[in-house]
Amino acid sequence: MFFNEDHNDIRALAREFAQKELEPIAGEIDKTDEIPQRIYDMMAEMGFFGLKIPEEYGGLGLDTRSYVCVMEEICKVSIACSLVMSSCNSLSTAPMLLAGTEEQKQKYIPKICSGEEFMAFGLTEPGAGSDASAMTTKAVEDGDSYILNGRKCFITGAPFAKNTVIFAKTSPEKGAKGITSFIVDMSLPGVSLGKNEEKMGLHGVATSDVVLEDVRVPKSEILGEVDKGFITAMKTLNTGRIGVSCQGIGVAQGAMDLAVPYMLERKQFGQRLADFQALRFMIADSEAKLNAARLLVYNAAYLMDMKQEATKEASMAKYFATETALEIVSNCLQMFGGYGYVKEYPIERLYRDARVLTIFEGTSQVQQIVIAGQVFGK
Repeated sequence: MFFNEDHNDIRALAREFAQKELEPIAGEIDKTDEIPQRIYDMMAEMGFFGLKIPEEYGGLGLDTRSYVCVMEEICKVSIACSLVMSSCNSLSTAPMLLAGTEEQKQKYIPKICSGEEFMAFGLTEPGAGSDASAMTTKAVEDGDSYILNGRKCFITGAPFAKNTVIFAKTSPEKGAKGITSFIVDMSLPGVSLGKNEEKMGLHGVATSDVVLEDVRVPKSEILGEVDKGFITAMKTLNTGRIGVSCQGIGVAQGAMDLAVPYMLERKQFGQRLADFQALRFMIADSEAKLNAARLLVYNAAYLMDMKQEATKEASMAKYFATETALEIVSNCLQMFGGYGYVKEYPIERLYRDARVLTIFEGTSQVQQIVIAGQVFGK
């Protein structure tokens, strides 16, 4: 029901790319905290940065299920390598596709799809994480411009972004109903970066604060209507959650792919680990939960492609897939014993990479709020 032959073809393409190009260097990327430029170039050439983007803006115009297929295969070996691709297909472009003018779409999106430029997404602040409406970044009208002041944190790709979508309060007294989104050129006077964050995992894609000090942004760079930016942000996150849920099922499958062969070879007490019933049942539980998570993700993607409401389904997929991923990767690491705790074994990296999935683009607790709100109608 979920996939057709075209989906299977693009999945096979992504799997070949991941196994041939990413798997051999995934450990090195983690050590050096840098993804080789040739990998970005290859992903751009294959159209991965514009999978879901309409063809008129330089994308491939494929559906959400195609995006899921590619994300899942890449994340089996390296979540880090999926981050830029995920952002280009959601956080970087969704605000413009949702609220941008035709001129803005033509100006920015094709360069994102081609890999020529990267656009970051600046919503989170030091005091406004899950409660994004508590942001303190302000934008004050001044003639044909707005003057922005504030600080955004944990902004993925900020150190190499050409532009960033910044959300700021234009009518602070209105709370969430007084937020506007802007496209901010990172080379503008007054824009600076904080230090590169030393993260537990996801090494290879730099993350930093974005500091705005009297930054003058032309009104032509407003995304959508003034005071309507919070709606754009929430709709963007709804679409972005499908990407994080893909990362969950991808890393969980990657961990299983490492653990099962190891258990078939490793012997203790005169028999293979795979012959111990307790361990077999742990893998059985992991397999069942992984497939349940996968079906939630596929269902959400299918509903999106059918143009049906999928807010609850996307949140359920994000919530269950990421929480399940943590459990599965932890179980798989356990199978390696002490070897799972040393960096020589890829399972150690997968464990670190997986930990953030229940946090970014809406914590698990926020997903529960969304799901409950959908169930109770408020």
